[in-house]
Amino acid sequence: MRKNPKMLALIPARGGSKGLPGKNILPFSGHPLIAHSIFMAKMCPLISRIVISTDDPKIAEIASDYGAEVPFLRPRELAKDETPMWPVVRHALQTVEGKNGEQYEYLLLLDPTSPGRIPEDVEKAFERLQAEKRADGIIGVSRPSFNPIWHCVVEKEGWMSRLMEEGHRYHRRQDVPSVYRINASLYIWRRDFIYACESEWTKKGRFLIHEIPESRAIHIDDLHEFKVAELLVKKNLIILPWIR
Repeated sequence: MRKNPKMLALIPARGGSKGLPGKNILPFSGHPLIAHSIFMAKMCPLISRIVISTDDPKIAEIASDYGAEVPFLRPRELAKDETPMWPVVRHALQTVEGKNGEQYEYLLLLDPTSPGRIPEDVEKAFERLQAEKRADGIIGVSRPSFNPIWHCVVEKEGWMSRLMEEGHRYHRRQDVPSVYRINASLYIWRRDFIYACESEWTKKGRFLIHEIPESRAIHIDDLHEFKVAELLVKKNLIILPWIR
């Protein structure tokens, strides 16, 4: 019987944050925020190794205390406010594999500011990706509470105009096609795609989507979002199995 493919879980957590300073290690439901992604990853049998990419020694120390590995510190040029995530992903994979020659078949990206995903999300997403050999990856999405085809407008020359002209085709909200948003809950890419794609990943490749309920698709960028997310967990509106 074939063993599970090797999957590297990468948790990116730079030190700088303008919206909410130090957010990756702020106490959230009894633990630093980053710890919840580590807890989740440790509950996934699919994951072979959990690695943190950070430029901050304090984050590195806390992540290590919770059982993740920090085999390198992220270079300063990859930890700026304007740095895209893709070069961070490529750097981490190349660095980890370069240290001991070990290769991984998949990379799972877990944003520490999206603590609402659970192990079943990873397992179901990976199962679908494995079944579709033509796909380069699978991305976590959710359905927003409003449909931009139906609801969103812009102002043109002083007048309201639909953001998406196709919205004129529909006369009832119920008939509008479903729309999803990338919610930063999880990304799984095949190793070969990461090495082959030097530019932004969204511009190349073919990707599946894995839907996560919008109620769990929290993403924390500021204090308001942090407080709302913590309240949802406290009131058991979001259940995190590692803190039951």
